[in-house]
Amino acid sequence: GRLARWMKAGLLQLTSTDDPAANLTATRAMMRDAAGQGAGFIVTPEVTNCVSVSRSHQQSVLCLEVDDPTLVGLRAEAAALGVWLSIGSLALKTDDADGRFANRSFVINPAGDIVARYDKIHMFDVEVSDVETYRESAGYRPGNRAVTTQTPFGQLGLSICYDLRFAYLYRALAQAGANILLVPSAFSPVTGAAHWQALLQARAIETGCYVLAAAQTGDHGGRKTYGHSMAISPWGDVLVDAGTTKSVSIVNIDLYAVSDARKRIAALSHDRTFEGP
Repeated sequence: GRLARWMKAGLLQLTSTDDPAANLTATRAMMRDAAGQGAGFIVTPEVTNCVSVSRSHQQSVLCLEVDDPTLVGLRAEAAALGVWLSIGSLALKTDDADGRFANRSFVINPAGDIVARYDKIHMFDVEVSDVETYRESAGYRPGNRAVTTQTPFGQLGLSICYDLRFAYLYRALAQAGANILLVPSAFSPVTGAAHWQALLQARAIETGCYVLAAAQTGDHGGRKTYGHSMAISPWGDVLVDAGTTKSVSIVNIDLYAVSDARKRIAALSHDRTFEGP
């Protein structure tokens, strides 16, 4: 089939709590809001189902993918609304011997079917400051496979949050055909203020892709996130900056802008092999 030229995308900016059931209710309501504004593709942030700093709490509330009520509920909502959905990620239990969780993104079609899964490759193991340390790999096992998936409005390249700092992943996604890159996130306020917008614009400019980045925002009880969900054009323009409030942002995706940017600067096809350093 011929690609649709236009698609209205809806970016959901959430303040997810550590209560998956409450988060599901809030997310479904915002999906209905976005669809009511004409969005045919809805994107949610990283860890839509649960933001928690407590591993023991996560053990008590998280589920295996096959049992996860958030996944069931969001698939049902996508089907009811007849929209495409990117669940930015869900924190899920796995059968891993070491008990680590998966940080897994899903693409859902308008029938409510799962058409793609992606497990976050790069783990956020950093010391932002003396008082702010993250060790994602202690609780989550990294994925090892890059994923794109075709939709009627373009090919999606999947990523999650800290992946944003690894430019080669996005180049690989774009060279595999992606023209819309997804960067669902729960960015820290310190690194968000310093790097979020610049990195999103760089990824768009390097690849000539749209970048859609739905983000967690605000205070999650023990953890704060940066917000500022963004949509970036293939030329690097900021089309949406959602600020720091819980919100639905609508943006028009026009794939002609992708071909136009890539025609003007065809860097994706100018790779050269080189020796050294």
